[in-house]
Amino acid sequence: MGDVWSVPWKGDDPERLFLAPDDDLAPNRPGEALRARLDASRAGPGHLMAARLLGRHPQEDAWRRSLEGEQFVGAALEELTAGGWRVVHSIPLLGETDIDHLLIGPGGVFCVQSQLLRRAVVRVSDDGVRVGRERQPRPYLRAARREAARAGFALARGCGFEPEVRPVLVLVAAARVEAASAPRGIRVLRERDVARLGELGGVLHPERVERVYTVARNRRTWLKV
Repeated sequence: MGDVWSVPWKGDDPERLFLAPDDDLAPNRPGEALRARLDASRAGPGHLMAARLLGRHPQEDAWRRSLEGEQFVGAALEELTAGGWRVVHSIPLLGETDIDHLLIGPGGVFCVQSQLLRRAVVRVSDDGVRVGRERQPRPYLRAARREAARAGFALARGCGFEPEVRPVLVLVAAARVEAASAPRGIRVLRERDVARLGELGGVLHPERVERVYTVARNRRTWLKV
């Protein structure tokens, strides 16, 4: 995809002017979907404690860990808005999945996924992410690439042009991250490096940033992906 600075999108955007409140994702907080799942859970504190004592792993615990990671990364991304960036959090997709964060700005469009790996030693290579002494890689890279592709497809239909959506995986609270090789076509960052995304530029004209943001914040954009 070539440089688009010289080809700004022009004109009023009726989607932005008349977007129904129920369809507007802009107010979403980081981890909005996880909050909803936790609120809807019928597992009380006693049930969860009993499950833990029995060596089980309640789904609610995994949701809380994921929520913590999304909140941390979401707060870091919000810091970039002063530099002309836009962020949409917790974008619902088909199949009870969601995009953690979509970052849109001068440096392009990034589909940002977060993983909380507290105190873990993490090894990153092109074939995946290994945590601790695990022999098999976790599917974090594949999932991040897949969601970026889905986001690109959805945005292209609504924008009238094809914004390149690049995947980003943020590893939160890891004790150490070792990179045997740079993974293909994806940025893998630690939480302290998220601010570096704000230094990127020269890809999207400000008017196109607003166009992509307008399409991205509309819930209907994502209904068929």
